[in-house]
Amino acid sequence: MYENLDLNTFCSTLVLVKQGDDSMKQPDFEMTDFSYGAAEDASGLPARVAIFADSAAAREQIEEDLSGAGFRTVDGGAIANLLDGPITLLGDVVMVDCPLVDAETLAALARLDMRVSRAGAKLIVTTAIDALDAVFASLDQSDPQILVQPTRGERIVAVGRVLADIGNARVREMTEEDRLSLLHLSRQVDAIASKLEGLTGAKGGTGSPQSALRAHAETAEITQGTFAASQPPSLPNSQRASMPDPQLVRRMISARQARSKFFDGELFADPAWDMLLDLTAAKAEKQQVSVTSLCIAAEVPATTALRWIKQLVDTGVFLRVADPSDRRRAFIALSDQSSDAMARYFAEVETPLFQQAA
Repeated sequence: MYENLDLNTFCSTLVLVKQGDDSMKQPDFEMTDFSYGAAEDASGLPARVAIFADSAAAREQIEEDLSGAGFRTVDGGAIANLLDGPITLLGDVVMVDCPLVDAETLAALARLDMRVSRAGAKLIVTTAIDALDAVFASLDQSDPQILVQPTRGERIVAVGRVLADIGNARVREMTEEDRLSLLHLSRQVDAIASKLEGLTGAKGGTGSPQSALRAHAETAEITQGTFAASQPPSLPNSQRASMPDPQLVRRMISARQARSKFFDGELFADPAWDMLLDLTAAKAEKQQVSVTSLCIAAEVPATTALRWIKQLVDTGVFLRVADPSDRRRAFIALSDQSSDAMARYFAEVETPLFQQAA
């Protein structure tokens, strides 16, 4: 379906999908009916993307890909420029490539996060799995998209995703139904991104994101410590079900993961439920879960997992919890309502089943 789709048409169509265009809901919709040009900013000019990366080759490659998709680009230079660069360097979209991070890079990201939020721009950050926790913790104001070792096609798709939020009168506040639709749409967009690779050439990351995630999982450790909830209890303690036995939850997770030994793992992709299970077990064990650990638990590519985490935080299912002892880290936890729901689910469904099987 997508082999003959040019990049301009694809990006414009993606904007319409995110904006909830009614024509997308018609059963007789055909992709070829759309012939929109490149996305425009508030002044009617093609949307502008400012590119920052320490590698000149990386900036050149990103500029080539985005220009080919019809976007204006601005070479912002090295990431260090973000520490003292003028606000005029920011585009409608700011893309930062930082596969490696140090204290200066994290300071630059934190400052950029604040500036982008105040300017109403959109931020896209590409990084590697080993730097994910530090990058995630540095960006808490601008609602950024974080891509983990993306392909060149995935970078273009990411720009298309944020265009609907830029100075467009058709933008409306998203409903919960919109959010869920976008989460499911993201799976289809991931497939489209792989098609775009045929148009843009070689992949932009070093190695497979999935293989990098697996490699990280071999050495990743969940930080031990007492879990501190950041919301008031949703129910009085006397009415709240107790958390399930964490060993039961871990056995359930292991059984779900074992299916991929016999079938294609993509058949069972259910990142929201996999993350809910992992966080439930962690809460019962009084452990804290890093963003990277949760991405591993999701059993999907890290970039896809991050989109789910963002939406689940936005809808109050998950909480983002700052590490009080290290500002470079942030944890993800269940909200109190989600904890209550998972406790009741196990009390009413899973625990009785395991007891019958024992």
